[in-house]
Amino acid sequence: MTDLGIHLDNVGIRFEGQRDGGGIKDWLVGHITGAKSKNAQYSVEALRHLDLSIGHGERVGLIGLNGAGKSTLLKVMAKIYPPTSGVATIRGHVCPMFEFATGFEMNQSGRDNIRIRGLLLGMSPAEIEEKLPEIAAFTELGEFLDYPVRTYSTGMFVRLAFAVSTSVNPEILLIDEVMGAGDIKFADKAKRRMFEFMEQGKVLVFASHAPDLLRSFCKRSIWLESGSIRMDGDTDEVLDSYSRANQPAS
Repeated sequence: MTDLGIHLDNVGIRFEGQRDGGGIKDWLVGHITGAKSKNAQYSVEALRHLDLSIGHGERVGLIGLNGAGKSTLLKVMAKIYPPTSGVATIRGHVCPMFEFATGFEMNQSGRDNIRIRGLLLGMSPAEIEEKLPEIAAFTELGEFLDYPVRTYSTGMFVRLAFAVSTSVNPEILLIDEVMGAGDIKFADKAKRRMFEFMEQGKVLVFASHAPDLLRSFCKRSIWLESGSIRMDGDTDEVLDSYSRANQPAS
């Protein structure tokens, strides 16, 4: 697919709603003053006027402070959040590595969840059974694969999700900090698998607070600030500028 990639044209995401009152403080104030409580409206612009294109073979990092919009942007790319303004065009099979609970049955075993998530990722039953031993071995969970996933630690859960999701060779892989979970040995295995994936010339978007990981994986990085793109370019240049801007005051 020659036009594989992600294209955002003036994309914005606005969250709007109503904050319910109803707390005991609101009730007491209303009871004393006789005033009726009004539910407060809220409106949050999570992303503002984003224009960007990520093409075949690109490895792009996302950096920014908490609340900058990284996770929201990934969810737009994963088609979880439709834009409230602008147009998002995503061409290719997307595999998000941040909605870990999606497709997992918490009372089922890890082995059964490999089968369930594999089906959701578009694998056939025969393909799942063929790949199951390899996926199981990669997780290094051993006998825990026969235990319900509700008994898993976060690191174990990440291992299982990562092993299944990267076994399907998706065209667009979206990752949010997954490399930081688990022990050093598994992180090294995950890093090697990621390089194998990227050598296939697909698309990677990787959100992280770890400069070393972004430098390892991504030639290009995007610095998000308050839902807007502050800088988009060579990873070393973006990270250097980001670091200078966020140095603690002396």
